[in-house]
Amino acid sequence: MSISIIQQRLNFYQCRSAQEEEHALREITQEVALAALSRTGFFKHAVFHGGTSLRILYGLNRFSEDLDFMLRASNLKFNLDMYLREMVHEFEAYGYSIEIVDRSKAENPIKKAFLKDDSLGKVLQLGHMLADRSTRKIRVKVEVDSNPPSGSGYENKFLDFPYVFSLTVQNQESLFAGKIHALLCREYVKGRDWYDFIWYAGRGTLINFHFLAQALKQNGPWKGKQIKIDLDWCADELTKKIEQLDWSNAKRDVERFIKIRELPSVELWGKELFLNRLKNYVSAEGANTPGRRRQKEG
Repeated sequence: MSISIIQQRLNFYQCRSAQEEEHALREITQEVALAALSRTGFFKHAVFHGGTSLRILYGLNRFSEDLDFMLRASNLKFNLDMYLREMVHEFEAYGYSIEIVDRSKAENPIKKAFLKDDSLGKVLQLGHMLADRSTRKIRVKVEVDSNPPSGSGYENKFLDFPYVFSLTVQNQESLFAGKIHALLCREYVKGRDWYDFIWYAGRGTLINFHFLAQALKQNGPWKGKQIKIDLDWCADELTKKIEQLDWSNAKRDVERFIKIRELPSVELWGKELFLNRLKNYVSAEGANTPGRRRQKEG
């Protein structure tokens, strides 16, 4: 194996800016990391989720920074160290000189590590990043939730870069539920969340209400409360959020993670657009599956 495999993959992206080139290198690094984790048997215990899983496995058209995982069953003693050590060998085979920093703390259920490399950009043929002297360290954060909410759905998927391997990922209904939890509970504005909302809503993705209910009970303003979660409840709470959000901040956040050609659509972002997208989603779901609006989860 050699650096040429990474170069070929980078060429495939046809990057048009230094920012796109940097995102592409990070995504390639993420894929190598996933392959390495698959070799170790990691996915017997854990499930891939979050924005990067949407990008790599479901075709979301924005870049993402992190690799997020959740355990299939709660295990607060879960240790990332063995998997991280095995990843180093995998990266070396592709020309990386990877540095892995484990920031996990025993008392924190979110196990965290950082993958860093500052050598790859020096040996690849880079167009935009070298032209504006912006070559810098590739950095990917890895997080594993060792105490996730119950009720998630999973499915097995295959990827073929850097070779064919399998992994387990949250299904789209559970991913959408997790995203709604983030939209309602995150304490700061993250435009990427709202980009993903448009993606889910435009595809008529169903919501795993049971998983959403368990997540809301575990973390956020509704923590520990007995509430009934259904489509109407979600629509009401999302409407409140949309009406009070600072959309200028949301735009600034997402612009770094999308391709240049998508920037004009972000200029449309605001209360009117998102209320319209929400209304269309709720109307479509109510018409297509009339029983779902009566579904309740305690």
